[in-house]
Amino acid sequence: MNMMSTFIKPMHPEGRRFVAIFAAITLVLFLIWDVLGWLGVGLTIWCYYFFRDPERHPPDRPDAILSPADGIVSLIEPAIPPAELGLPDTPLTRVSVFMSVFNCHVNRAPVSGTITRMAYRPGKFFNASLDKASEDNERNGLVIRMEDGRDIVTVQIAGLVARRIVSFNSEGDRLNGGERFGLIRFGSRLDVYLPEGARLLAKPGQTMIAGETVIAETGTPIES
Repeated sequence: MNMMSTFIKPMHPEGRRFVAIFAAITLVLFLIWDVLGWLGVGLTIWCYYFFRDPERHPPDRPDAILSPADGIVSLIEPAIPPAELGLPDTPLTRVSVFMSVFNCHVNRAPVSGTITRMAYRPGKFFNASLDKASEDNERNGLVIRMEDGRDIVTVQIAGLVARRIVSFNSEGDRLNGGERFGLIRFGSRLDVYLPEGARLLAKPGQTMIAGETVIAETGTPIES
């Protein structure tokens, strides 16, 4: 059973129709040529793994800010959160996690708190690893208010292949750290804007596991 659980992961319901489409195409390909059929089998398995949704176990640390996505830290820099979220024009530390088409794409809340603002903005589909993707690409932003009153921002950004951002929640919903809040289909990026006073722990090039890897500590609110 341990071996089975290592290779066979639960699939998120969002992926069922895509796997069914891939499987149907595979049957047609077998009718045309066996080699194409086996290629279709490989792509169907890949589609299943793209939508895998393994259980995650957030660390028992109330001060932890968790990675919202599986992938690689592609960029860390000061940046102003998206204007549509209605936050002050104050630069915050932005941690960008790039998800390739081989990463699990279920996104998880970086902290516990209440969603006070959600805003979707259509846009372009540049490669999500590029810096300009944060400004120009299709995106969906969430503001999560922590217990101490500070806000943390996480933004789902569509990539070169991605064409659909999915959100599971609405404004006013309560999230626990590591809880699923959405996914992006087929390659994308997550940006996290750390609150003032947070202590950064992540480094560029570091591998992230959504809901488990600690990217920062909440720290102490800065006195105004």
